[in-house]
Amino acid sequence: MVGLSLAGTACSKELLPNTDVEDTDFNRRVIEFCEDYRHAVERKSIGLLLKLAHERYYEDGATIDTSDDLDLAGLREYLETKFKDVKSIRYEIHYRNVTLGRNTEIYVDYTYSASYLIPTSKGDVWRRTVADNRLSLVPSGESFKILSGM
Repeated sequence: MVGLSLAGTACSKELLPNTDVEDTDFNRRVIEFCEDYRHAVERKSIGLLLKLAHERYYEDGATIDTSDDLDLAGLREYLETKFKDVKSIRYEIHYRNVTLGRNTEIYVDYTYSASYLIPTSKGDVWRRTVADNRLSLVPSGESFKILSGM
């Protein structure tokens, strides 16, 4: 029995803390970048979020309707509108997978829990959204840029 247990653990992969992502130098760098993104959302730092976005940023909203698509200018407007009335944001991410895509794209699949405090006619109210998402990244120097998924 002991031999079987040891053999089973020899094949297991080490995961980055609090993720389902294998602990490699590359994955660690990707997750650290994504944590910078997460913290920028919590701080409502539009400047940093736009700095993290690639110049070719494009979000199609996962629909065929192009009216909800966002390029970099649209992202700026969206963030300025959404962050204006939000008093506080708590943005938690559970990273599920980091994969290499076509060309040089890197896909980061995660589940997020976004809690945000908004003013209403009855006072400030917390709202919460839980959903799956994917960030598409590309290498940029020693770091990355976000192509889509904010």
